[in-house]
Amino acid sequence: MTEEQAHRPVLLKEAIEALNIRPDGYYIDGTFGRGGHSSAILAQLGEEGKLLALDKDPQAITEANNIFVNEPRFSIRQDSFAMMDTHVAELGWMGKVDGILLDLGVSSPQLDDAQRGFSFQQEGPLDMRMDPEQGQSAAEWIATAKEKDIARVLKEYGEERFAKRIAGAIVKARAVKAITTTKQLATIVAEANPAWEKNKDPATRSFQAIRIYINRELVDLEDCFTKVLEILKPGGRLVVISFHSLEDRRVKHFMRDMAKGDDFPPDLPVMQSQLKPSMNLIGKAVRAGKDEVAANPRSRSAIMRTAERMV
Repeated sequence: MTEEQAHRPVLLKEAIEALNIRPDGYYIDGTFGRGGHSSAILAQLGEEGKLLALDKDPQAITEANNIFVNEPRFSIRQDSFAMMDTHVAELGWMGKVDGILLDLGVSSPQLDDAQRGFSFQQEGPLDMRMDPEQGQSAAEWIATAKEKDIARVLKEYGEERFAKRIAGAIVKARAVKAITTTKQLATIVAEANPAWEKNKDPATRSFQAIRIYINRELVDLEDCFTKVLEILKPGGRLVVISFHSLEDRRVKHFMRDMAKGDDFPPDLPVMQSQLKPSMNLIGKAVRAGKDEVAANPRSRSAIMRTAERMV
């Protein structure tokens, strides 16, 4: 995979179309990554348009400051998208934002850098933090977590069938030698997994689970959802790209619930207009096409959903 392919965000054209960009609008890229979406948004903004980007990763912040050093329409904050309301309020944008884009999960540069510790395919320090300067690393958590808590994380965030067995193997292994590298953990998980899935590394689910837990990814997503209606203007859109079922399930349920409105008993004779829905669903879920999957295999699992705040 070339550097250009690795840094190209999935569903780029589809996401920009879903945002329905106004030249003078205010937009938020909640997951800057390496700036693919931000660049495409700015390309459609006029002089009056503005874009706020956020990312936990200090490398992403450095990249943004290099790319957009002379771009007055652009600003970036090192923070989780769960905290976007704080930055939006500072800018005076509350209730004025035309579109929010979230491209969830880990970025290609993070996966490809062995020193970040996200990949079980490369040897590196077992870190996994999107912001290496905040919180516990994966190695630190594994060294001290109770066996039942490791099993819970693997089951809840990785949907790992053999969570208890793998957790037991991790605790047994760390008693002999500290687990500090990605290959160490991947080997322990593989040896403890009795049924390898076809075409899937046995460490996939465990690494996903630990990464999600360490970075509070699903917690951040839920927190963000509580704020988007206050941030968006009427007609403003929320576009979310997910890469696994745990994320997409939460996105789907949130948008569906907002479109459904108040939760009255199903047998109560209430008209749809009386339910006070907050959002409209825009189109169906979108997946990457054959050409994009062929060019970038990581797009295979991507799914995008869009909802619009009602007037």
